[in-house]
Amino acid sequence: MNWTPDALDRLERAIAEGGRVQLRRKGTEIVLLPDRLRYDYGGEVLHGRHLGTGDRVEVPLSEVDWFGVLD
Repeated sequence: MNWTPDALDRLERAIAEGGRVQLRRKGTEIVLLPDRLRYDYGGEVLHGRHLGTGDRVEVPLSEVDWFGVLD
């Protein structure tokens, strides 16, 4: 995915406001409650909790094929 400034802004707003995000990574769609972004692994990494299982998830933004912010 090409992370435009608008897309990063929507992601950061979801983190700040406690929103949910849905993303597709390696053909699998997941819904997360994002906690933060950090720089690691040569790029930015999204941290959050899987909405269904509550497990901690780390997703490098370079691996995201698609994402959306849920209402």
